Amino acid sequence: MRRTLTTYLAEGRPDVAALVTELSVAARSLASLIARGSVGAEPVGDATNGGGDVQKALDVAADRLFVAAARKAPVAFYGSEEQDEAVPMRADAELALAIDPLDGSSNIETNVSIGTIFSVLPVGPAQRSDPQSVFRQKGREQLAAGFFIYGPQLLLVISLGQGTQVFSHDPDSGDFQEMIGALAIPSTAKEFSINASNQRHWDMPVRRYIDDCLLGADGPRGRDFNMRWVASAVADAYRIFLRGGVYLYPGDTRKGYAKGRIRLVYEANPIAFLAEQAGGAGTDGRQPLLDITPEGLHQRTPIVFGSAEEVVAIARYLSDPETIGSASPVFGERGNIAL
Repeated sequence: MRRTLTTYLAEGRPDVAALVTELSVAARSLASLIARGSVGAEPVGDATNGGGDVQKALDVAADRLFVAAARKAPVAFYGSEEQDEAVPMRADAELALAIDPLDGSSNIETNVSIGTIFSVLPVGPAQRSDPQSVFRQKGREQLAAGFFIYGPQLLLVISLGQGTQVFSHDPDSGDFQEMIGALAIPSTAKEFSINASNQRHWDMPVRRYIDDCLLGADGPRGRDFNMRWVASAVADAYRIFLRGGVYLYPGDTRKGYAKGRIRLVYEANPIAFLAEQAGGAGTDGRQPLLDITPEGLHQRTPIVFGSAEEVVAIARYLSDPETIGSASPVFGERGNIAL
């Protein structure tokens, strides 16, 4: 018999279980809101969110749902893409929630999968004495991470630090049922995911990597690659987690894009945590994302994640594209992430 989300969460910390349970309730409500189409992609005046992007009505509605969920759970601080600063909640709680309430806003009106990405961090004496440090913890400190996908199925991809699991929502029972008990990302990639329209802005090592992939079996990579790009990180990530592949959102030469566009704390870190727990890897192209000390809640970062062998290859292109195959500064000689 398949485990339910409730049974799975009981294996971890009770406060984490209580939080994820409330998040799952909010996700069901958001999925229903999306299905009805009553709130959509219209901008909210001239408003921008904490990350600097234009807010859409569904972004705001999603944030309200997850704020309410966090207030029902043992959460001391709530940090969201839609909020300028962290929101204090329960003073005696030992968890902080970092969240992108609605990933893939550009796809709202096109009926493409969108999602919610979340990260659960500990709150101890150090964070209580300096609340500004709550969301400056390295991603490796995460107690749990996951994302919901609002698509043909309502899915939850989650890790409590002991592998990555996938749960699907059962409309009949109202619960989430385990669909994949131990997700394992294939180590070898035959797909890459990148916004190719930005090619003219990429640094030369990124261009060379993509060019070599496009040369296929006759090129230096020795095999054919497909390209996939959904522009919802959760949709691209889930495909890569299932089929193998690699996702790149590098920094580029456009104004404001030098450090990429993905937020470290509530997007890159939870995805990297899930990837590592599934046997993959996540880096900024040079070092593991989970080892970076964030400077603030809305910090941006370049990101590369997916099949471990391909992340190794990309690190080599970025570190020294003239010596492909030599050891990179991110990975040891046997291709393992340097922890």
